[in-house]
Order: sequence, then C-alpha cells, then structure tokens
Amino acid sequence: MSTLPVIAAVDGSDDSNRALEWALEEARLREAPLRIVHAVRTATPRGAEPPAGADAPDSSVIVETRQVLAGRPGLPDVSFATLDSSAASILPELGAEAQLLVLGSRGRGGFASLLLGSNGMACARDADSPVVVVPRPGREVHTDAPEPAPGTRVVLGMSAEFPDPACPGPDPVLAFAFREAAMRSARLHVVCAYPWPVIAWAAAGEYMPSAADQEAAEAECRQLVTERVATLKDTYPQVTVEAQVAPGDAAGHLVAAARGAELVIVGRHRPRAFSPVRMLGSVTHAVLLHAPAPVAVVPTAQELAEAAASTGEDAA
Repeated sequence: MSTLPVIAAVDGSDDSNRALEWALEEARLREAPLRIVHAVRTATPRGAEPPAGADAPDSSVIVETRQVLAGRPGLPDVSFATLDSSAASILPELGAEAQLLVLGSRGRGGFASLLLGSNGMACARDADSPVVVVPRPGREVHTDAPEPAPGTRVVLGMSAEFPDPACPGPDPVLAFAFREAAMRSARLHVVCAYPWPVIAWAAAGEYMPSAADQEAAEAECRQLVTERVATLKDTYPQVTVEAQVAPGDAAGHLVAAARGAELVIVGRHRPRAFSPVRMLGSVTHAVLLHAPAPVAVVPTAQELAEAAASTGEDAA
C-alpha cells in the first residue's frame, strides 16, 4: 500500500512559500512523498465546466515552484498538480488523500487585515486530515508568562475533559503530538487549562471562591494529563513530557507556550451548541489567529468516529 503524501498548497505568495518549506521538511521527517498543489479556477467555455479538482495544465505558480526546487538536494519524492477549482472548495477535500495538509496563514488573494485567510480556516475546519497552518514571522505575543525553557519543543493543547468512553483506543491528537515530538527529537510540552474561577453560589447573592476547590480542580487536571500521556509513553519512550497545568484561559496559555516552539497542536473541537454551520472551537480558532509557531489542527477521536458513522450511513 502506497504511503499517503504530505500535501502543500501554494499560490506564489510569501505565506505559501514559507508553508512549502515547512512541508518539505515535514515530508522528509515522515519519509513521505510531497504533493504540491495550486488550486485556481480557470475560464472555460459556457457549458463546458470541468469537474471540480480536475488536473489542469501547469499554472505559472507551479512552473515557478518547479524551477525553484529543481536541483535542490535532499528532496523527498515530489509531484505537482494544478487543480481547476477554487481553493476553498477543493483544498479541504484533499485531506481525504493526505496524511497532512499544509498551507500558509493567508494566501495571495486575502485581505491584508486578516490574520488567517479563508482557505486556512476552511481547511482547518473541514479537512479529514490534520492541517498545519504556518504563520507569518514576527507575530508578537503579549503575555506576562515567563519565556518557556530553551530547547526543541512541540506544544500540545490538551482538553481538561476525560476521553469519551464511546471512542476507545489511542487519542489521535495525542498520538500526532508524540509522533511529531519523536521525529524532531523534541520534548512534548503539554498544556492543560482547567476552568477557573468557578462560580459557586452559597446563598442568595453570596459568591464564595474556594482555594480548596481550585486545588482539587488542578489535581484532577494533572491526573488527567498523567493518565492520558501514559497511554503512549511506552510507544515513544524517547520523548520527554513536561506538563503545564494552569487555571483559566486555555488559548492564552497555549499562545504563550508557542513562543520558540517547533509546532503547536490542538484538537479540532467543535462548539457544543447546535450551529447551522460548521465552526471551529474558540480555543482552536484563537490559537490559529495568534500563535507565533506553526499550528496543527487535528481531528479528534469523536469527530473521526462521527465521520466513519456518516460514511457507513451513506454507503447503506
């Protein structure tokens, strides 16, 4: 069985060129082929609309990318494709045939005021594979948190919730994080934030914060991290894990931890409330917007289970 490729989406912008360089290194680390794609809608005669995603003659972007990479040593197995489709519609679909989808934080057509382009948002929200969004350099992080300890790190944002018993087996987000840390000989920095303060009403109008309650919440969160990490520690004994358990703003803690990190990994948690459109969870969204390191958005076990169930229903 052939190895699924790492797919890098390019459009000739500086953002996509940075993403391409990241994807080249990732494909090398994974010993995987790299597929470089440019999605662009071309003009066609009326009544002769090509099928979405159909390969087209090489675009100027693909021609230029071929020339840039020609003769570069140490490349993985590289292929190129120009897809006759809008990027926002076809790129998320490519996740079904990739082990990883990589793109820049904003494409050539994006508004200058946006921190994350529509293509990046669509892929992070909808692709079946993990998606990595590579930010522009120089993102500032405004925080009072101390600088993380030096050294090569991969940061994982872990939800302060116990796994869903309906989804047994390894946590795909945690497994992705361990693998990335192992490939980079990096330590795994697990960040788990528990909600605090928690409002407790003892009597009408009386608010009683409890230090004991906070200690219990922190202890429970730390135990959760320990138990979940233990499920993969034997598989990746070379990976050193450091746990950061903190109260309050999960996104803020993750963005602060991202300083100097190789990669930040978050699960693609969806909002709990019913929504007529698919959306990213607030923490995932905030990390994509503000983290100074590349961000990997990974489908959760629950989402993969729901997708598998949906596929089974469609087949029936």
